[in-house]
Amino acid sequence: MSLFPADIGDLAQRIIADFTARGFMVSTAESCTGGLIAGSLTEISGSSAVVDRGFVTYTNQAKMEMLGVGAETLTTFGAVSRQTALQMAHGALFRSRADFAVAVTGIAGPGGGSADKPVGLVHLAAKARSGEILHHEMRYGEIGRTEIRLATVRTALEMFVTLNQAGSA
Repeated sequence: MSLFPADIGDLAQRIIADFTARGFMVSTAESCTGGLIAGSLTEISGSSAVVDRGFVTYTNQAKMEMLGVGAETLTTFGAVSRQTALQMAHGALFRSRADFAVAVTGIAGPGGGSADKPVGLVHLAAKARSGEILHHEMRYGEIGRTEIRLATVRTALEMFVTLNQAGSA
């Protein structure tokens, strides 16, 4: 029995198998998911060959201290923004031994949303040591806190798969 739905477990299993075979490691930088991405990967036996570390940076202060997100970025664009997600991914990559990093920041609700940044808005960024960068802005809508967080985990894992398929590192 897994803590995660079967599709997430299957994605995590694929990442652990593929990245182990290629000798790649990953790190995560998580805000709205609170460590669920790293948790989905470490649910798989043998994940220590792939998962270097995870950063749970729920507050702006943690984003700045642990990942090097700029105070100006947070003031200008906000915690839930493309710019913050990209800086989080960069910080997770360069503060770890990982070949790939994924970062997520969003509004899982049910409160905290606004007209500009509604509940269900999530920015995801992934970065490879080779320099390849991915960004997705997801607008899941008000589908529920758990559903938003799990949908974000799925998207983040899919970003790792995409970077691996591109042969980046």
